[in-house]
Amino acid sequence: MNFRLKPLAAVIALAGAATSPAVCADGNLEGRVADGKNIAVYSDAVIRIEELNREVLTGKAGRFRMPQLKAGRYTLTVTIGGKEIERRSITIEDNQNKSIDITLNQETQDVEEVLVVGQAAQLQRALDRQRFADNTISVITADAIGQLPDANAAEALQRVPGLSIERDQGEGRFVRVRGISPDLNSVSVNGTQLPAPEAGRRAVALDVMPSELISALVVTKTLTPDMDANAIGGSIEVESLSALDREGSFYTMRVEGSYDELTEQSSPALGLSGGNTLTFDNGQRLGIAGALSYDKRKFGSDNVETGGAWDEDALESFEIRDYSIERERLGAALNFDYEVNANNHLYLRTLYSSFTDDEQRQASVIEFEDALTAGSTGSADVARELKAREETQEIVSTTFGGEHFIDDWTIEYALGYSKANEDEPGGISGAVFESSFDDMGFTNTRKPKLQAPAEYFAASNYDIDKVKYTEAYTEDEQNSLRFDITRDLFVKDYPAQFKFGGKYASREKIQNEDAWKFKDFNDETLADVAAAEPDYGLGRFGPAISADAIYELISVQDKADALDDEASQIADYRITEDISAAYLMANIEIDELLLLAGVRYEDTEHHFKGFSYDADAEVFSVYRNDNQYSHVLPSVQARYRLNDSTQLRAAWTNSVVRPTFEQMAPSFTDDGSAEAEMGNPALDAMTSANFDLGIEHFTGTAGALSAFVFRKDISDFIFETDLAGSGDFIDYEEVATYSNGDDASISGIELAASQRLEMLPAPFDGLLLSANLTYSDSEANIRSYGEGADGVASERTIDLPNQSDITGNLVIGYEKDGLMLRLATNYKSEYLLEVNDLASQDGDIYQAAQTQLDLSAAYEINPQVKVNFEIANITDEPYYTYQNKEKYNAQYEDYGPTYRLGVTFSSF
Repeated sequence: MNFRLKPLAAVIALAGAATSPAVCADGNLEGRVADGKNIAVYSDAVIRIEELNREVLTGKAGRFRMPQLKAGRYTLTVTIGGKEIERRSITIEDNQNKSIDITLNQETQDVEEVLVVGQAAQLQRALDRQRFADNTISVITADAIGQLPDANAAEALQRVPGLSIERDQGEGRFVRVRGISPDLNSVSVNGTQLPAPEAGRRAVALDVMPSELISALVVTKTLTPDMDANAIGGSIEVESLSALDREGSFYTMRVEGSYDELTEQSSPALGLSGGNTLTFDNGQRLGIAGALSYDKRKFGSDNVETGGAWDEDALESFEIRDYSIERERLGAALNFDYEVNANNHLYLRTLYSSFTDDEQRQASVIEFEDALTAGSTGSADVARELKAREETQEIVSTTFGGEHFIDDWTIEYALGYSKANEDEPGGISGAVFESSFDDMGFTNTRKPKLQAPAEYFAASNYDIDKVKYTEAYTEDEQNSLRFDITRDLFVKDYPAQFKFGGKYASREKIQNEDAWKFKDFNDETLADVAAAEPDYGLGRFGPAISADAIYELISVQDKADALDDEASQIADYRITEDISAAYLMANIEIDELLLLAGVRYEDTEHHFKGFSYDADAEVFSVYRNDNQYSHVLPSVQARYRLNDSTQLRAAWTNSVVRPTFEQMAPSFTDDGSAEAEMGNPALDAMTSANFDLGIEHFTGTAGALSAFVFRKDISDFIFETDLAGSGDFIDYEEVATYSNGDDASISGIELAASQRLEMLPAPFDGLLLSANLTYSDSEANIRSYGEGADGVASERTIDLPNQSDITGNLVIGYEKDGLMLRLATNYKSEYLLEVNDLASQDGDIYQAAQTQLDLSAAYEINPQVKVNFEIANITDEPYYTYQNKEKYNAQYEDYGPTYRLGVTFSSF
């Protein structure tokens, strides 16, 4: 039998057992772990039947269910935070559906040692979920009502082993899993996949999630067949708060202010979350939870970059840039949970997020007549440039679903709708004033500092060249429907589950852009539209350009005559993506061994509509294309418990990621000078065979040691290439597009350790240590033809872009008597950022190693009031990229530290 089909054979065998009349249930145990004083959330308590060695975690609202129990008398225990807090005897009878409500923390009980909130509580709950999961996951649970200690969800996830983040202007936005690009990971909220507002991307920024409604962030590193397979690195699930986790009403309000040291500006942030659970006379419960989050941050950055314009030691050009940024975030969510009874649950989850980015970029572009070395001078052309635009991204997600238990069967379904868009209603994409000067130069190859004569700083010396104005709109919309059916059974006295289901998702991505190029001016100079000189921390900047003056200048121009037909139409496209999926899977517990096997089938259809442009004929034509492919994705996973504290995990899984929309874009433009640019709708999806092996050892409260090795063999790796000199492009000098390449691979090891040092004498018993380190190695082959290659491809091996060899975190925490401190450091080693020259590594751009240090402190004045203080980027770590060797700047950007002070009011 083909090895890839063996898991399917096992599933079919269990399917036969699931419908066999010889296998029948004896009894079911269900219940709820509640809190008598309504101060704790028991959604991750461990319920254990001692005699059967069976365990299950409580879920939402503290509910648990343990089917297929033989009739008899058993000992049931409840463990929270590594401590056993309940032990009782129960009796299961034939064909009985036994319901038990376990109420903790009553007046007669003393469970003050139970962890409720704080760093150690978060870590312990996360470890419990990780420990009892069928597959390999990492979890961050929110402190109390979704109060994440980091500024946003992305920055919280960088603490997870194997995860790192991509920052934009110093803010964490996108998450990489095991070094894999964010475009190759998936993000979903309550089971509904989120689309991407950015044009061309699949990656979803996680800084827009209102933290007030986050219950947990779950990173799945080994996918199961009932999950979407569109994640080579991993799948990130945002779980939102349910009001059923509380008996009555609750609320939390956060008021915060921040201070940006670089720009000396202050900004506000507000958050409110709350909810209520209504219990009716018939026992039904309705939970309503909502949240509102608002953040308006003013900040900036100082930048100098070459973009990789080095010719050995000589520099051809560089830019100095000053950014002034205002970002406004608004998040809202409203969740409904309706518990008809213990066996029937309906829910509605909604999320709205708005992110407005108002950015002004002042730049001076210096292009030397002849490449210069540091310290030498020569002639240079200079362009003073302004970019001023406001973009608004919106994300809407709605999920309606239900869960029903019918004897030994579980039926689940969900209908999801999500939409993301990015709107730029009109902005200056480039206002350019030009001049030329002698005696121009620079010093310092790592952080180039301009040398210029006095006339360089005079606004009257710059004549207007052109003004580019852009309006753009991108929309990404998806509808999905899924169902899952599970049967609990016994196979030769071993508890097992058989599960099958399907999903259909329809997605549409559209992009519309209009561009204007204004050039009909009356000899204006920069002096006519000058603004105050920026406060630039990397040297003297010189005159800036007033955005208001530029808008006034182009307001009297003939907009119709200025329309750039090529840029306006060639960027427009519509792509639809329909994915149909079905799966079979089963698991079985054989004493200390859990086996899970299954297979997933996914069929993908793409339909494309775009435009091509022939510059010689000045003709546009509509371009249409279709693409279809399917994948069979088997998987096998195992968990083996060596003892009560130690377990082994192994997994072989397969995943598939479709090309990004930019890579597939149905567009082709030929500028008439032997250069062309096009997308590739015929690209195949990338697939990955993933192998994981690890050991986990749990050492008490918030304590664990783990080590995992992993490998990913990626087929049809997609890379940017140049087809000039090949096939139909034999006479071209450059043809930029995307292509499927040979195989790529990534392998590595993840190490993690954490421990609450409660064995130490007071006051040191409040210390908490947590550390993780991931080492990985990757390679991929790329090829190009290049100018004058006569159809002969050149190939070379590179690291996977965005892949750090080493990522690590160290957290030193302390919590005792209402005081919580946390000093956290995150490290990323250098990685390949961009391939500039397909034929040579000399042009490759790398991001330098980064170490960021953050401090957070909080003090609980009383159970209802807590104050917090945070410093982000204490050591003022810059963003630095370089060309080939670290001394050759590609980009240097400085942000400075940010300080936050806030107060939180809570009522439970």
